[in-house]
Amino acid sequence: MGNRHKFTGKKVTEDLLTDNRYLLLVLMDAERAWSYAMQLKQEANTEPRKRFHLLSRLRKAVKHAEELERLCESNRVDAKTKLEAQAYTAYLAGMLRFEHQEWKAAIEAFNKCKTIYEKLASAFTEEQAVLYNQRVEEISPNIRYCAYNIGDQSAINELMQMRLRSGGTEGLLAEKLEALITQTRAKQAATMSEVEWRGRAVPVKIDRVRIFLLGLADNEAAIAQAESEETKERLFESMLSECRDAIQAVREELKPDQKQRDYTLEGESGKVSNLQYLHSYLTYIKLSTAIRRNENMAKGLQRALLQQQPEDDSKRAPRPQDLIRLYDIILQNLVELLQLPGLEEDRAFQKEIGLKTLVFKAYRCFFIAQSYVLVKKWSEALVLYDRVLKYASEANSDAGAFENSLKDLPDVQELITQVRSEKCSLQAAAILDASDSHQTETSSQVKDSKPLVERFETFCLDPSLVTKQANLVHFPPGFQPIPCKPLFFDLALNHVAFPPLEDKLEQKTKSGLTGYIKGIFGFRS
Repeated sequence: MGNRHKFTGKKVTEDLLTDNRYLLLVLMDAERAWSYAMQLKQEANTEPRKRFHLLSRLRKAVKHAEELERLCESNRVDAKTKLEAQAYTAYLAGMLRFEHQEWKAAIEAFNKCKTIYEKLASAFTEEQAVLYNQRVEEISPNIRYCAYNIGDQSAINELMQMRLRSGGTEGLLAEKLEALITQTRAKQAATMSEVEWRGRAVPVKIDRVRIFLLGLADNEAAIAQAESEETKERLFESMLSECRDAIQAVREELKPDQKQRDYTLEGESGKVSNLQYLHSYLTYIKLSTAIRRNENMAKGLQRALLQQQPEDDSKRAPRPQDLIRLYDIILQNLVELLQLPGLEEDRAFQKEIGLKTLVFKAYRCFFIAQSYVLVKKWSEALVLYDRVLKYASEANSDAGAFENSLKDLPDVQELITQVRSEKCSLQAAAILDASDSHQTETSSQVKDSKPLVERFETFCLDPSLVTKQANLVHFPPGFQPIPCKPLFFDLALNHVAFPPLEDKLEQKTKSGLTGYIKGIFGFRS
């Protein structure tokens, strides 16, 4: 590429194709332009001027892809690589035409790309065919979108099914597809004038609410058909988000200064206005969807609890406390359902929510009991199991007229069977634990009068050791015999001759009266 002072670009030609890495140079140029275009696609949402730069980078990517296809026509390249280069070029050309809204040219390029990948998938092993089939699935929504814009009205239904099955679409088509579905529902919403709920027809005048209610059945059908838990979770979140937007649109219509007038109509005490009743209906949909989502999450956690170890070692193993939290949220949502305006006099609705509350209370008590079993609190767990049976029996006895409403709830009869078996297991475990603890207690809590200093080798529970009268040592200590020091008798003293000491002693002299007188007057001889 030249020297350190000057850049001299070299083109990759057929003569240089002695190494397959030369093809990767051209491929990386195309990929770099494509990835930059995708970055600009995201930034163009807030900065529309960057769309021009986006189209420029897509044209550059197509140019490099065409150069790659030309190089692959050499005899040194195998047939598989030639076909992959043609499909790659067709895909990038189709995306460029797609952005230019040239639908016929785009669908021709996408169909060419799809045909090549399908042929490659049928010609190789299953492992390699998976990659090609994945590319076909990614291209299909683009083809149906182009067909719809050309004039094929049946394509919109297929696009909506693709979106719902996957839980959302990614890539360049995502925003266009969402806008198309919203536009289609808006056209259908023009013919929708009212909705009926619990025997009362309510006019719907807000477009956002109409669009949400029209797509409600499609969303619920997609959730029921979803294969993976991740897809279900995405669909639940999408549905809740749309519902919140619809509720917000209704709240904007319920102005503060009209709140009292809208809540109670004149002459009809206790009956709310149509707008407030519509708000209650949307809130009911939101809370019911949240309950279904949490119930679905609870089922997943229950399946994980049955496994000995989590599938991924990096994840924390689920515990009964996690399920208790989910059922707490469900019960709170049911309490909010009972407080919806306009349904205070609906006895059937109140009864139905009461039965659902009993079912979820039974499951909540069951998992609280399971958490007590884990810490060997047998008496508390046994009482909670009895409470579960009480709730379940009440739900069974009152569920005669509401079987259709309760068919989507967890099976109460199955819970009763499981609780009865758990009670037997719990009683057996409690008996075994009591016998083990009694044996431990008899061996470790035997009262010993010996002080602690004499029984270091044996363990026993002595509560007196932490009191002021702890028996640690004998005090005062007892007398013990000890060896005495040896006595040395000095027998040599009898044979020792002492030196004379006469010269040391004062000699006494005899003296008479003369001496006495001399002594008085101080005369001494």
